[in-house]
Amino acid sequence: MKIILFILLAFNLHADIKQDMLNLYQNKKFEEACTMGFNSFKYNKKDEEFISLYAFSCLYSDYIDRLAIPIAMLKFSSEARANSAYLSTILMQKKLLYHALIDNYDLSSLKLPSTDYVLSKVFDFYAELGVHEQRDVYLFEDKNDEKLTYKLYLTNDEKLKKIVIEEFYDTIIIKKHIYW
Repeated sequence: MKIILFILLAFNLHADIKQDMLNLYQNKKFEEACTMGFNSFKYNKKDEEFISLYAFSCLYSDYIDRLAIPIAMLKFSSEARANSAYLSTILMQKKLLYHALIDNYDLSSLKLPSTDYVLSKVFDFYAELGVHEQRDVYLFEDKNDEKLTYKLYLTNDEKLKKIVIEEFYDTIIIKKHIYW
């Protein structure tokens, strides 16, 4: 009897996690939702709604490297495949932008899909530069809102360089994204 009760409690606990994650996501607490999803992923790895919620929480908290496993697992429904393709695009753009900034790789010949995500926008701006002299800082103006600008640069950590994208509205910083 105790085993059945434990199993039922464990099942209810995992069922509540998805709702808790959704609440966090809706309240824009993406990092908390991503962490919660990461910690309970093994119990929900067959639930594509959970996987998508986890993946988008991690995306919006800039934990892009956590997207690789969800991308591979989102395949059984049309919505899941669309989410996987969207997330794959952003992950690939991050990797290619990093390669370009560190190794001076030319992105201009690549024809990739784009998204509305900030990294994707900056990737497109950078790719449009073509072959150019490397700079310490790149400034890009949003094509749809002239008050929105993006500042792209690298920082040096102890072990590796990181991409930094700062979003500005007029001269006020809105958000700072850091990727490695």
